[in-house]
Amino acid sequence: MLIQRAGQFKKMLGQMDDQGQVSYSLVLGEDRLELNALIGKSISLHLNGVIHCLACNRSVKKSYQQGYCFPCTQTLAQCDICILRPELCHYRKGTCREPSWGESHCLKSHFIYLANSSGIKVGITRGTNIPTRWIDQGASQALPILEVKERYMSGLVEVLFKSEVADKTNWRKMLQGNPESVDLLALRDQLFAKLQPELHKLDAQFNGQALTYLPEAKVLEFHYPVVEYPTSIKKADFDEQGVLNATLLGIKGQYWLFDRGVMNMRNLLGQHLSVEAVL
Repeated sequence: MLIQRAGQFKKMLGQMDDQGQVSYSLVLGEDRLELNALIGKSISLHLNGVIHCLACNRSVKKSYQQGYCFPCTQTLAQCDICILRPELCHYRKGTCREPSWGESHCLKSHFIYLANSSGIKVGITRGTNIPTRWIDQGASQALPILEVKERYMSGLVEVLFKSEVADKTNWRKMLQGNPESVDLLALRDQLFAKLQPELHKLDAQFNGQALTYLPEAKVLEFHYPVVEYPTSIKKADFDEQGVLNATLLGIKGQYWLFDRGVMNMRNLLGQHLSVEAVL
């Protein structure tokens, strides 16, 4: 059976079942393509050079920050530096590009978590992004450890934890297989014991209402649809005609693993993409 889909690439969605098995789908325009059935198959991808901004939909020759036109990167709050570093929150400073957006997205509870992807890392996410945030990062294990009242506070807490654990994923290492399993519950307790004075001071700054501990939280484990991990990491590229023909060996995080290299699909956001495969 021939599978053909085409449209503006808007996102790749990951979800997990009760056993932790991850499945993916690709959103192309108004269409949605289930991807797990394509694992192990020869597929053809084609970019025709058409790019539209994910926010304003204007036609552009080049996109920035994974799918936006340059003007939107300069005007949208979701493209500002405080998205990457919440401790620099512009809403707090009164300089938010879109105060109403900040109120609806940043003045909401966030979670601090530990994840094991290429190794242990700390991160933050909104509750609505659980567990997709961890799937997007290719985490094999994840554990929420604290809930905070708003994004700015989560940034301050993350800075504390960054003194003890990493806050970045080594994507190359993540794509070479599953990391060794870690007792995240024990690690959480060790970090709390070590950082308790600083956490107490931070909580006191917000009248004792900044932090909520999550002692009943359980560790989630993720299993990705990968039949073979690469022994060395190299990037898969389109040819001069914007075509890539390869066998899809797996998907992990936001990466497609081909027999000829790996591709971060987020780099294609906003572009018109055609996918063809025979099942």
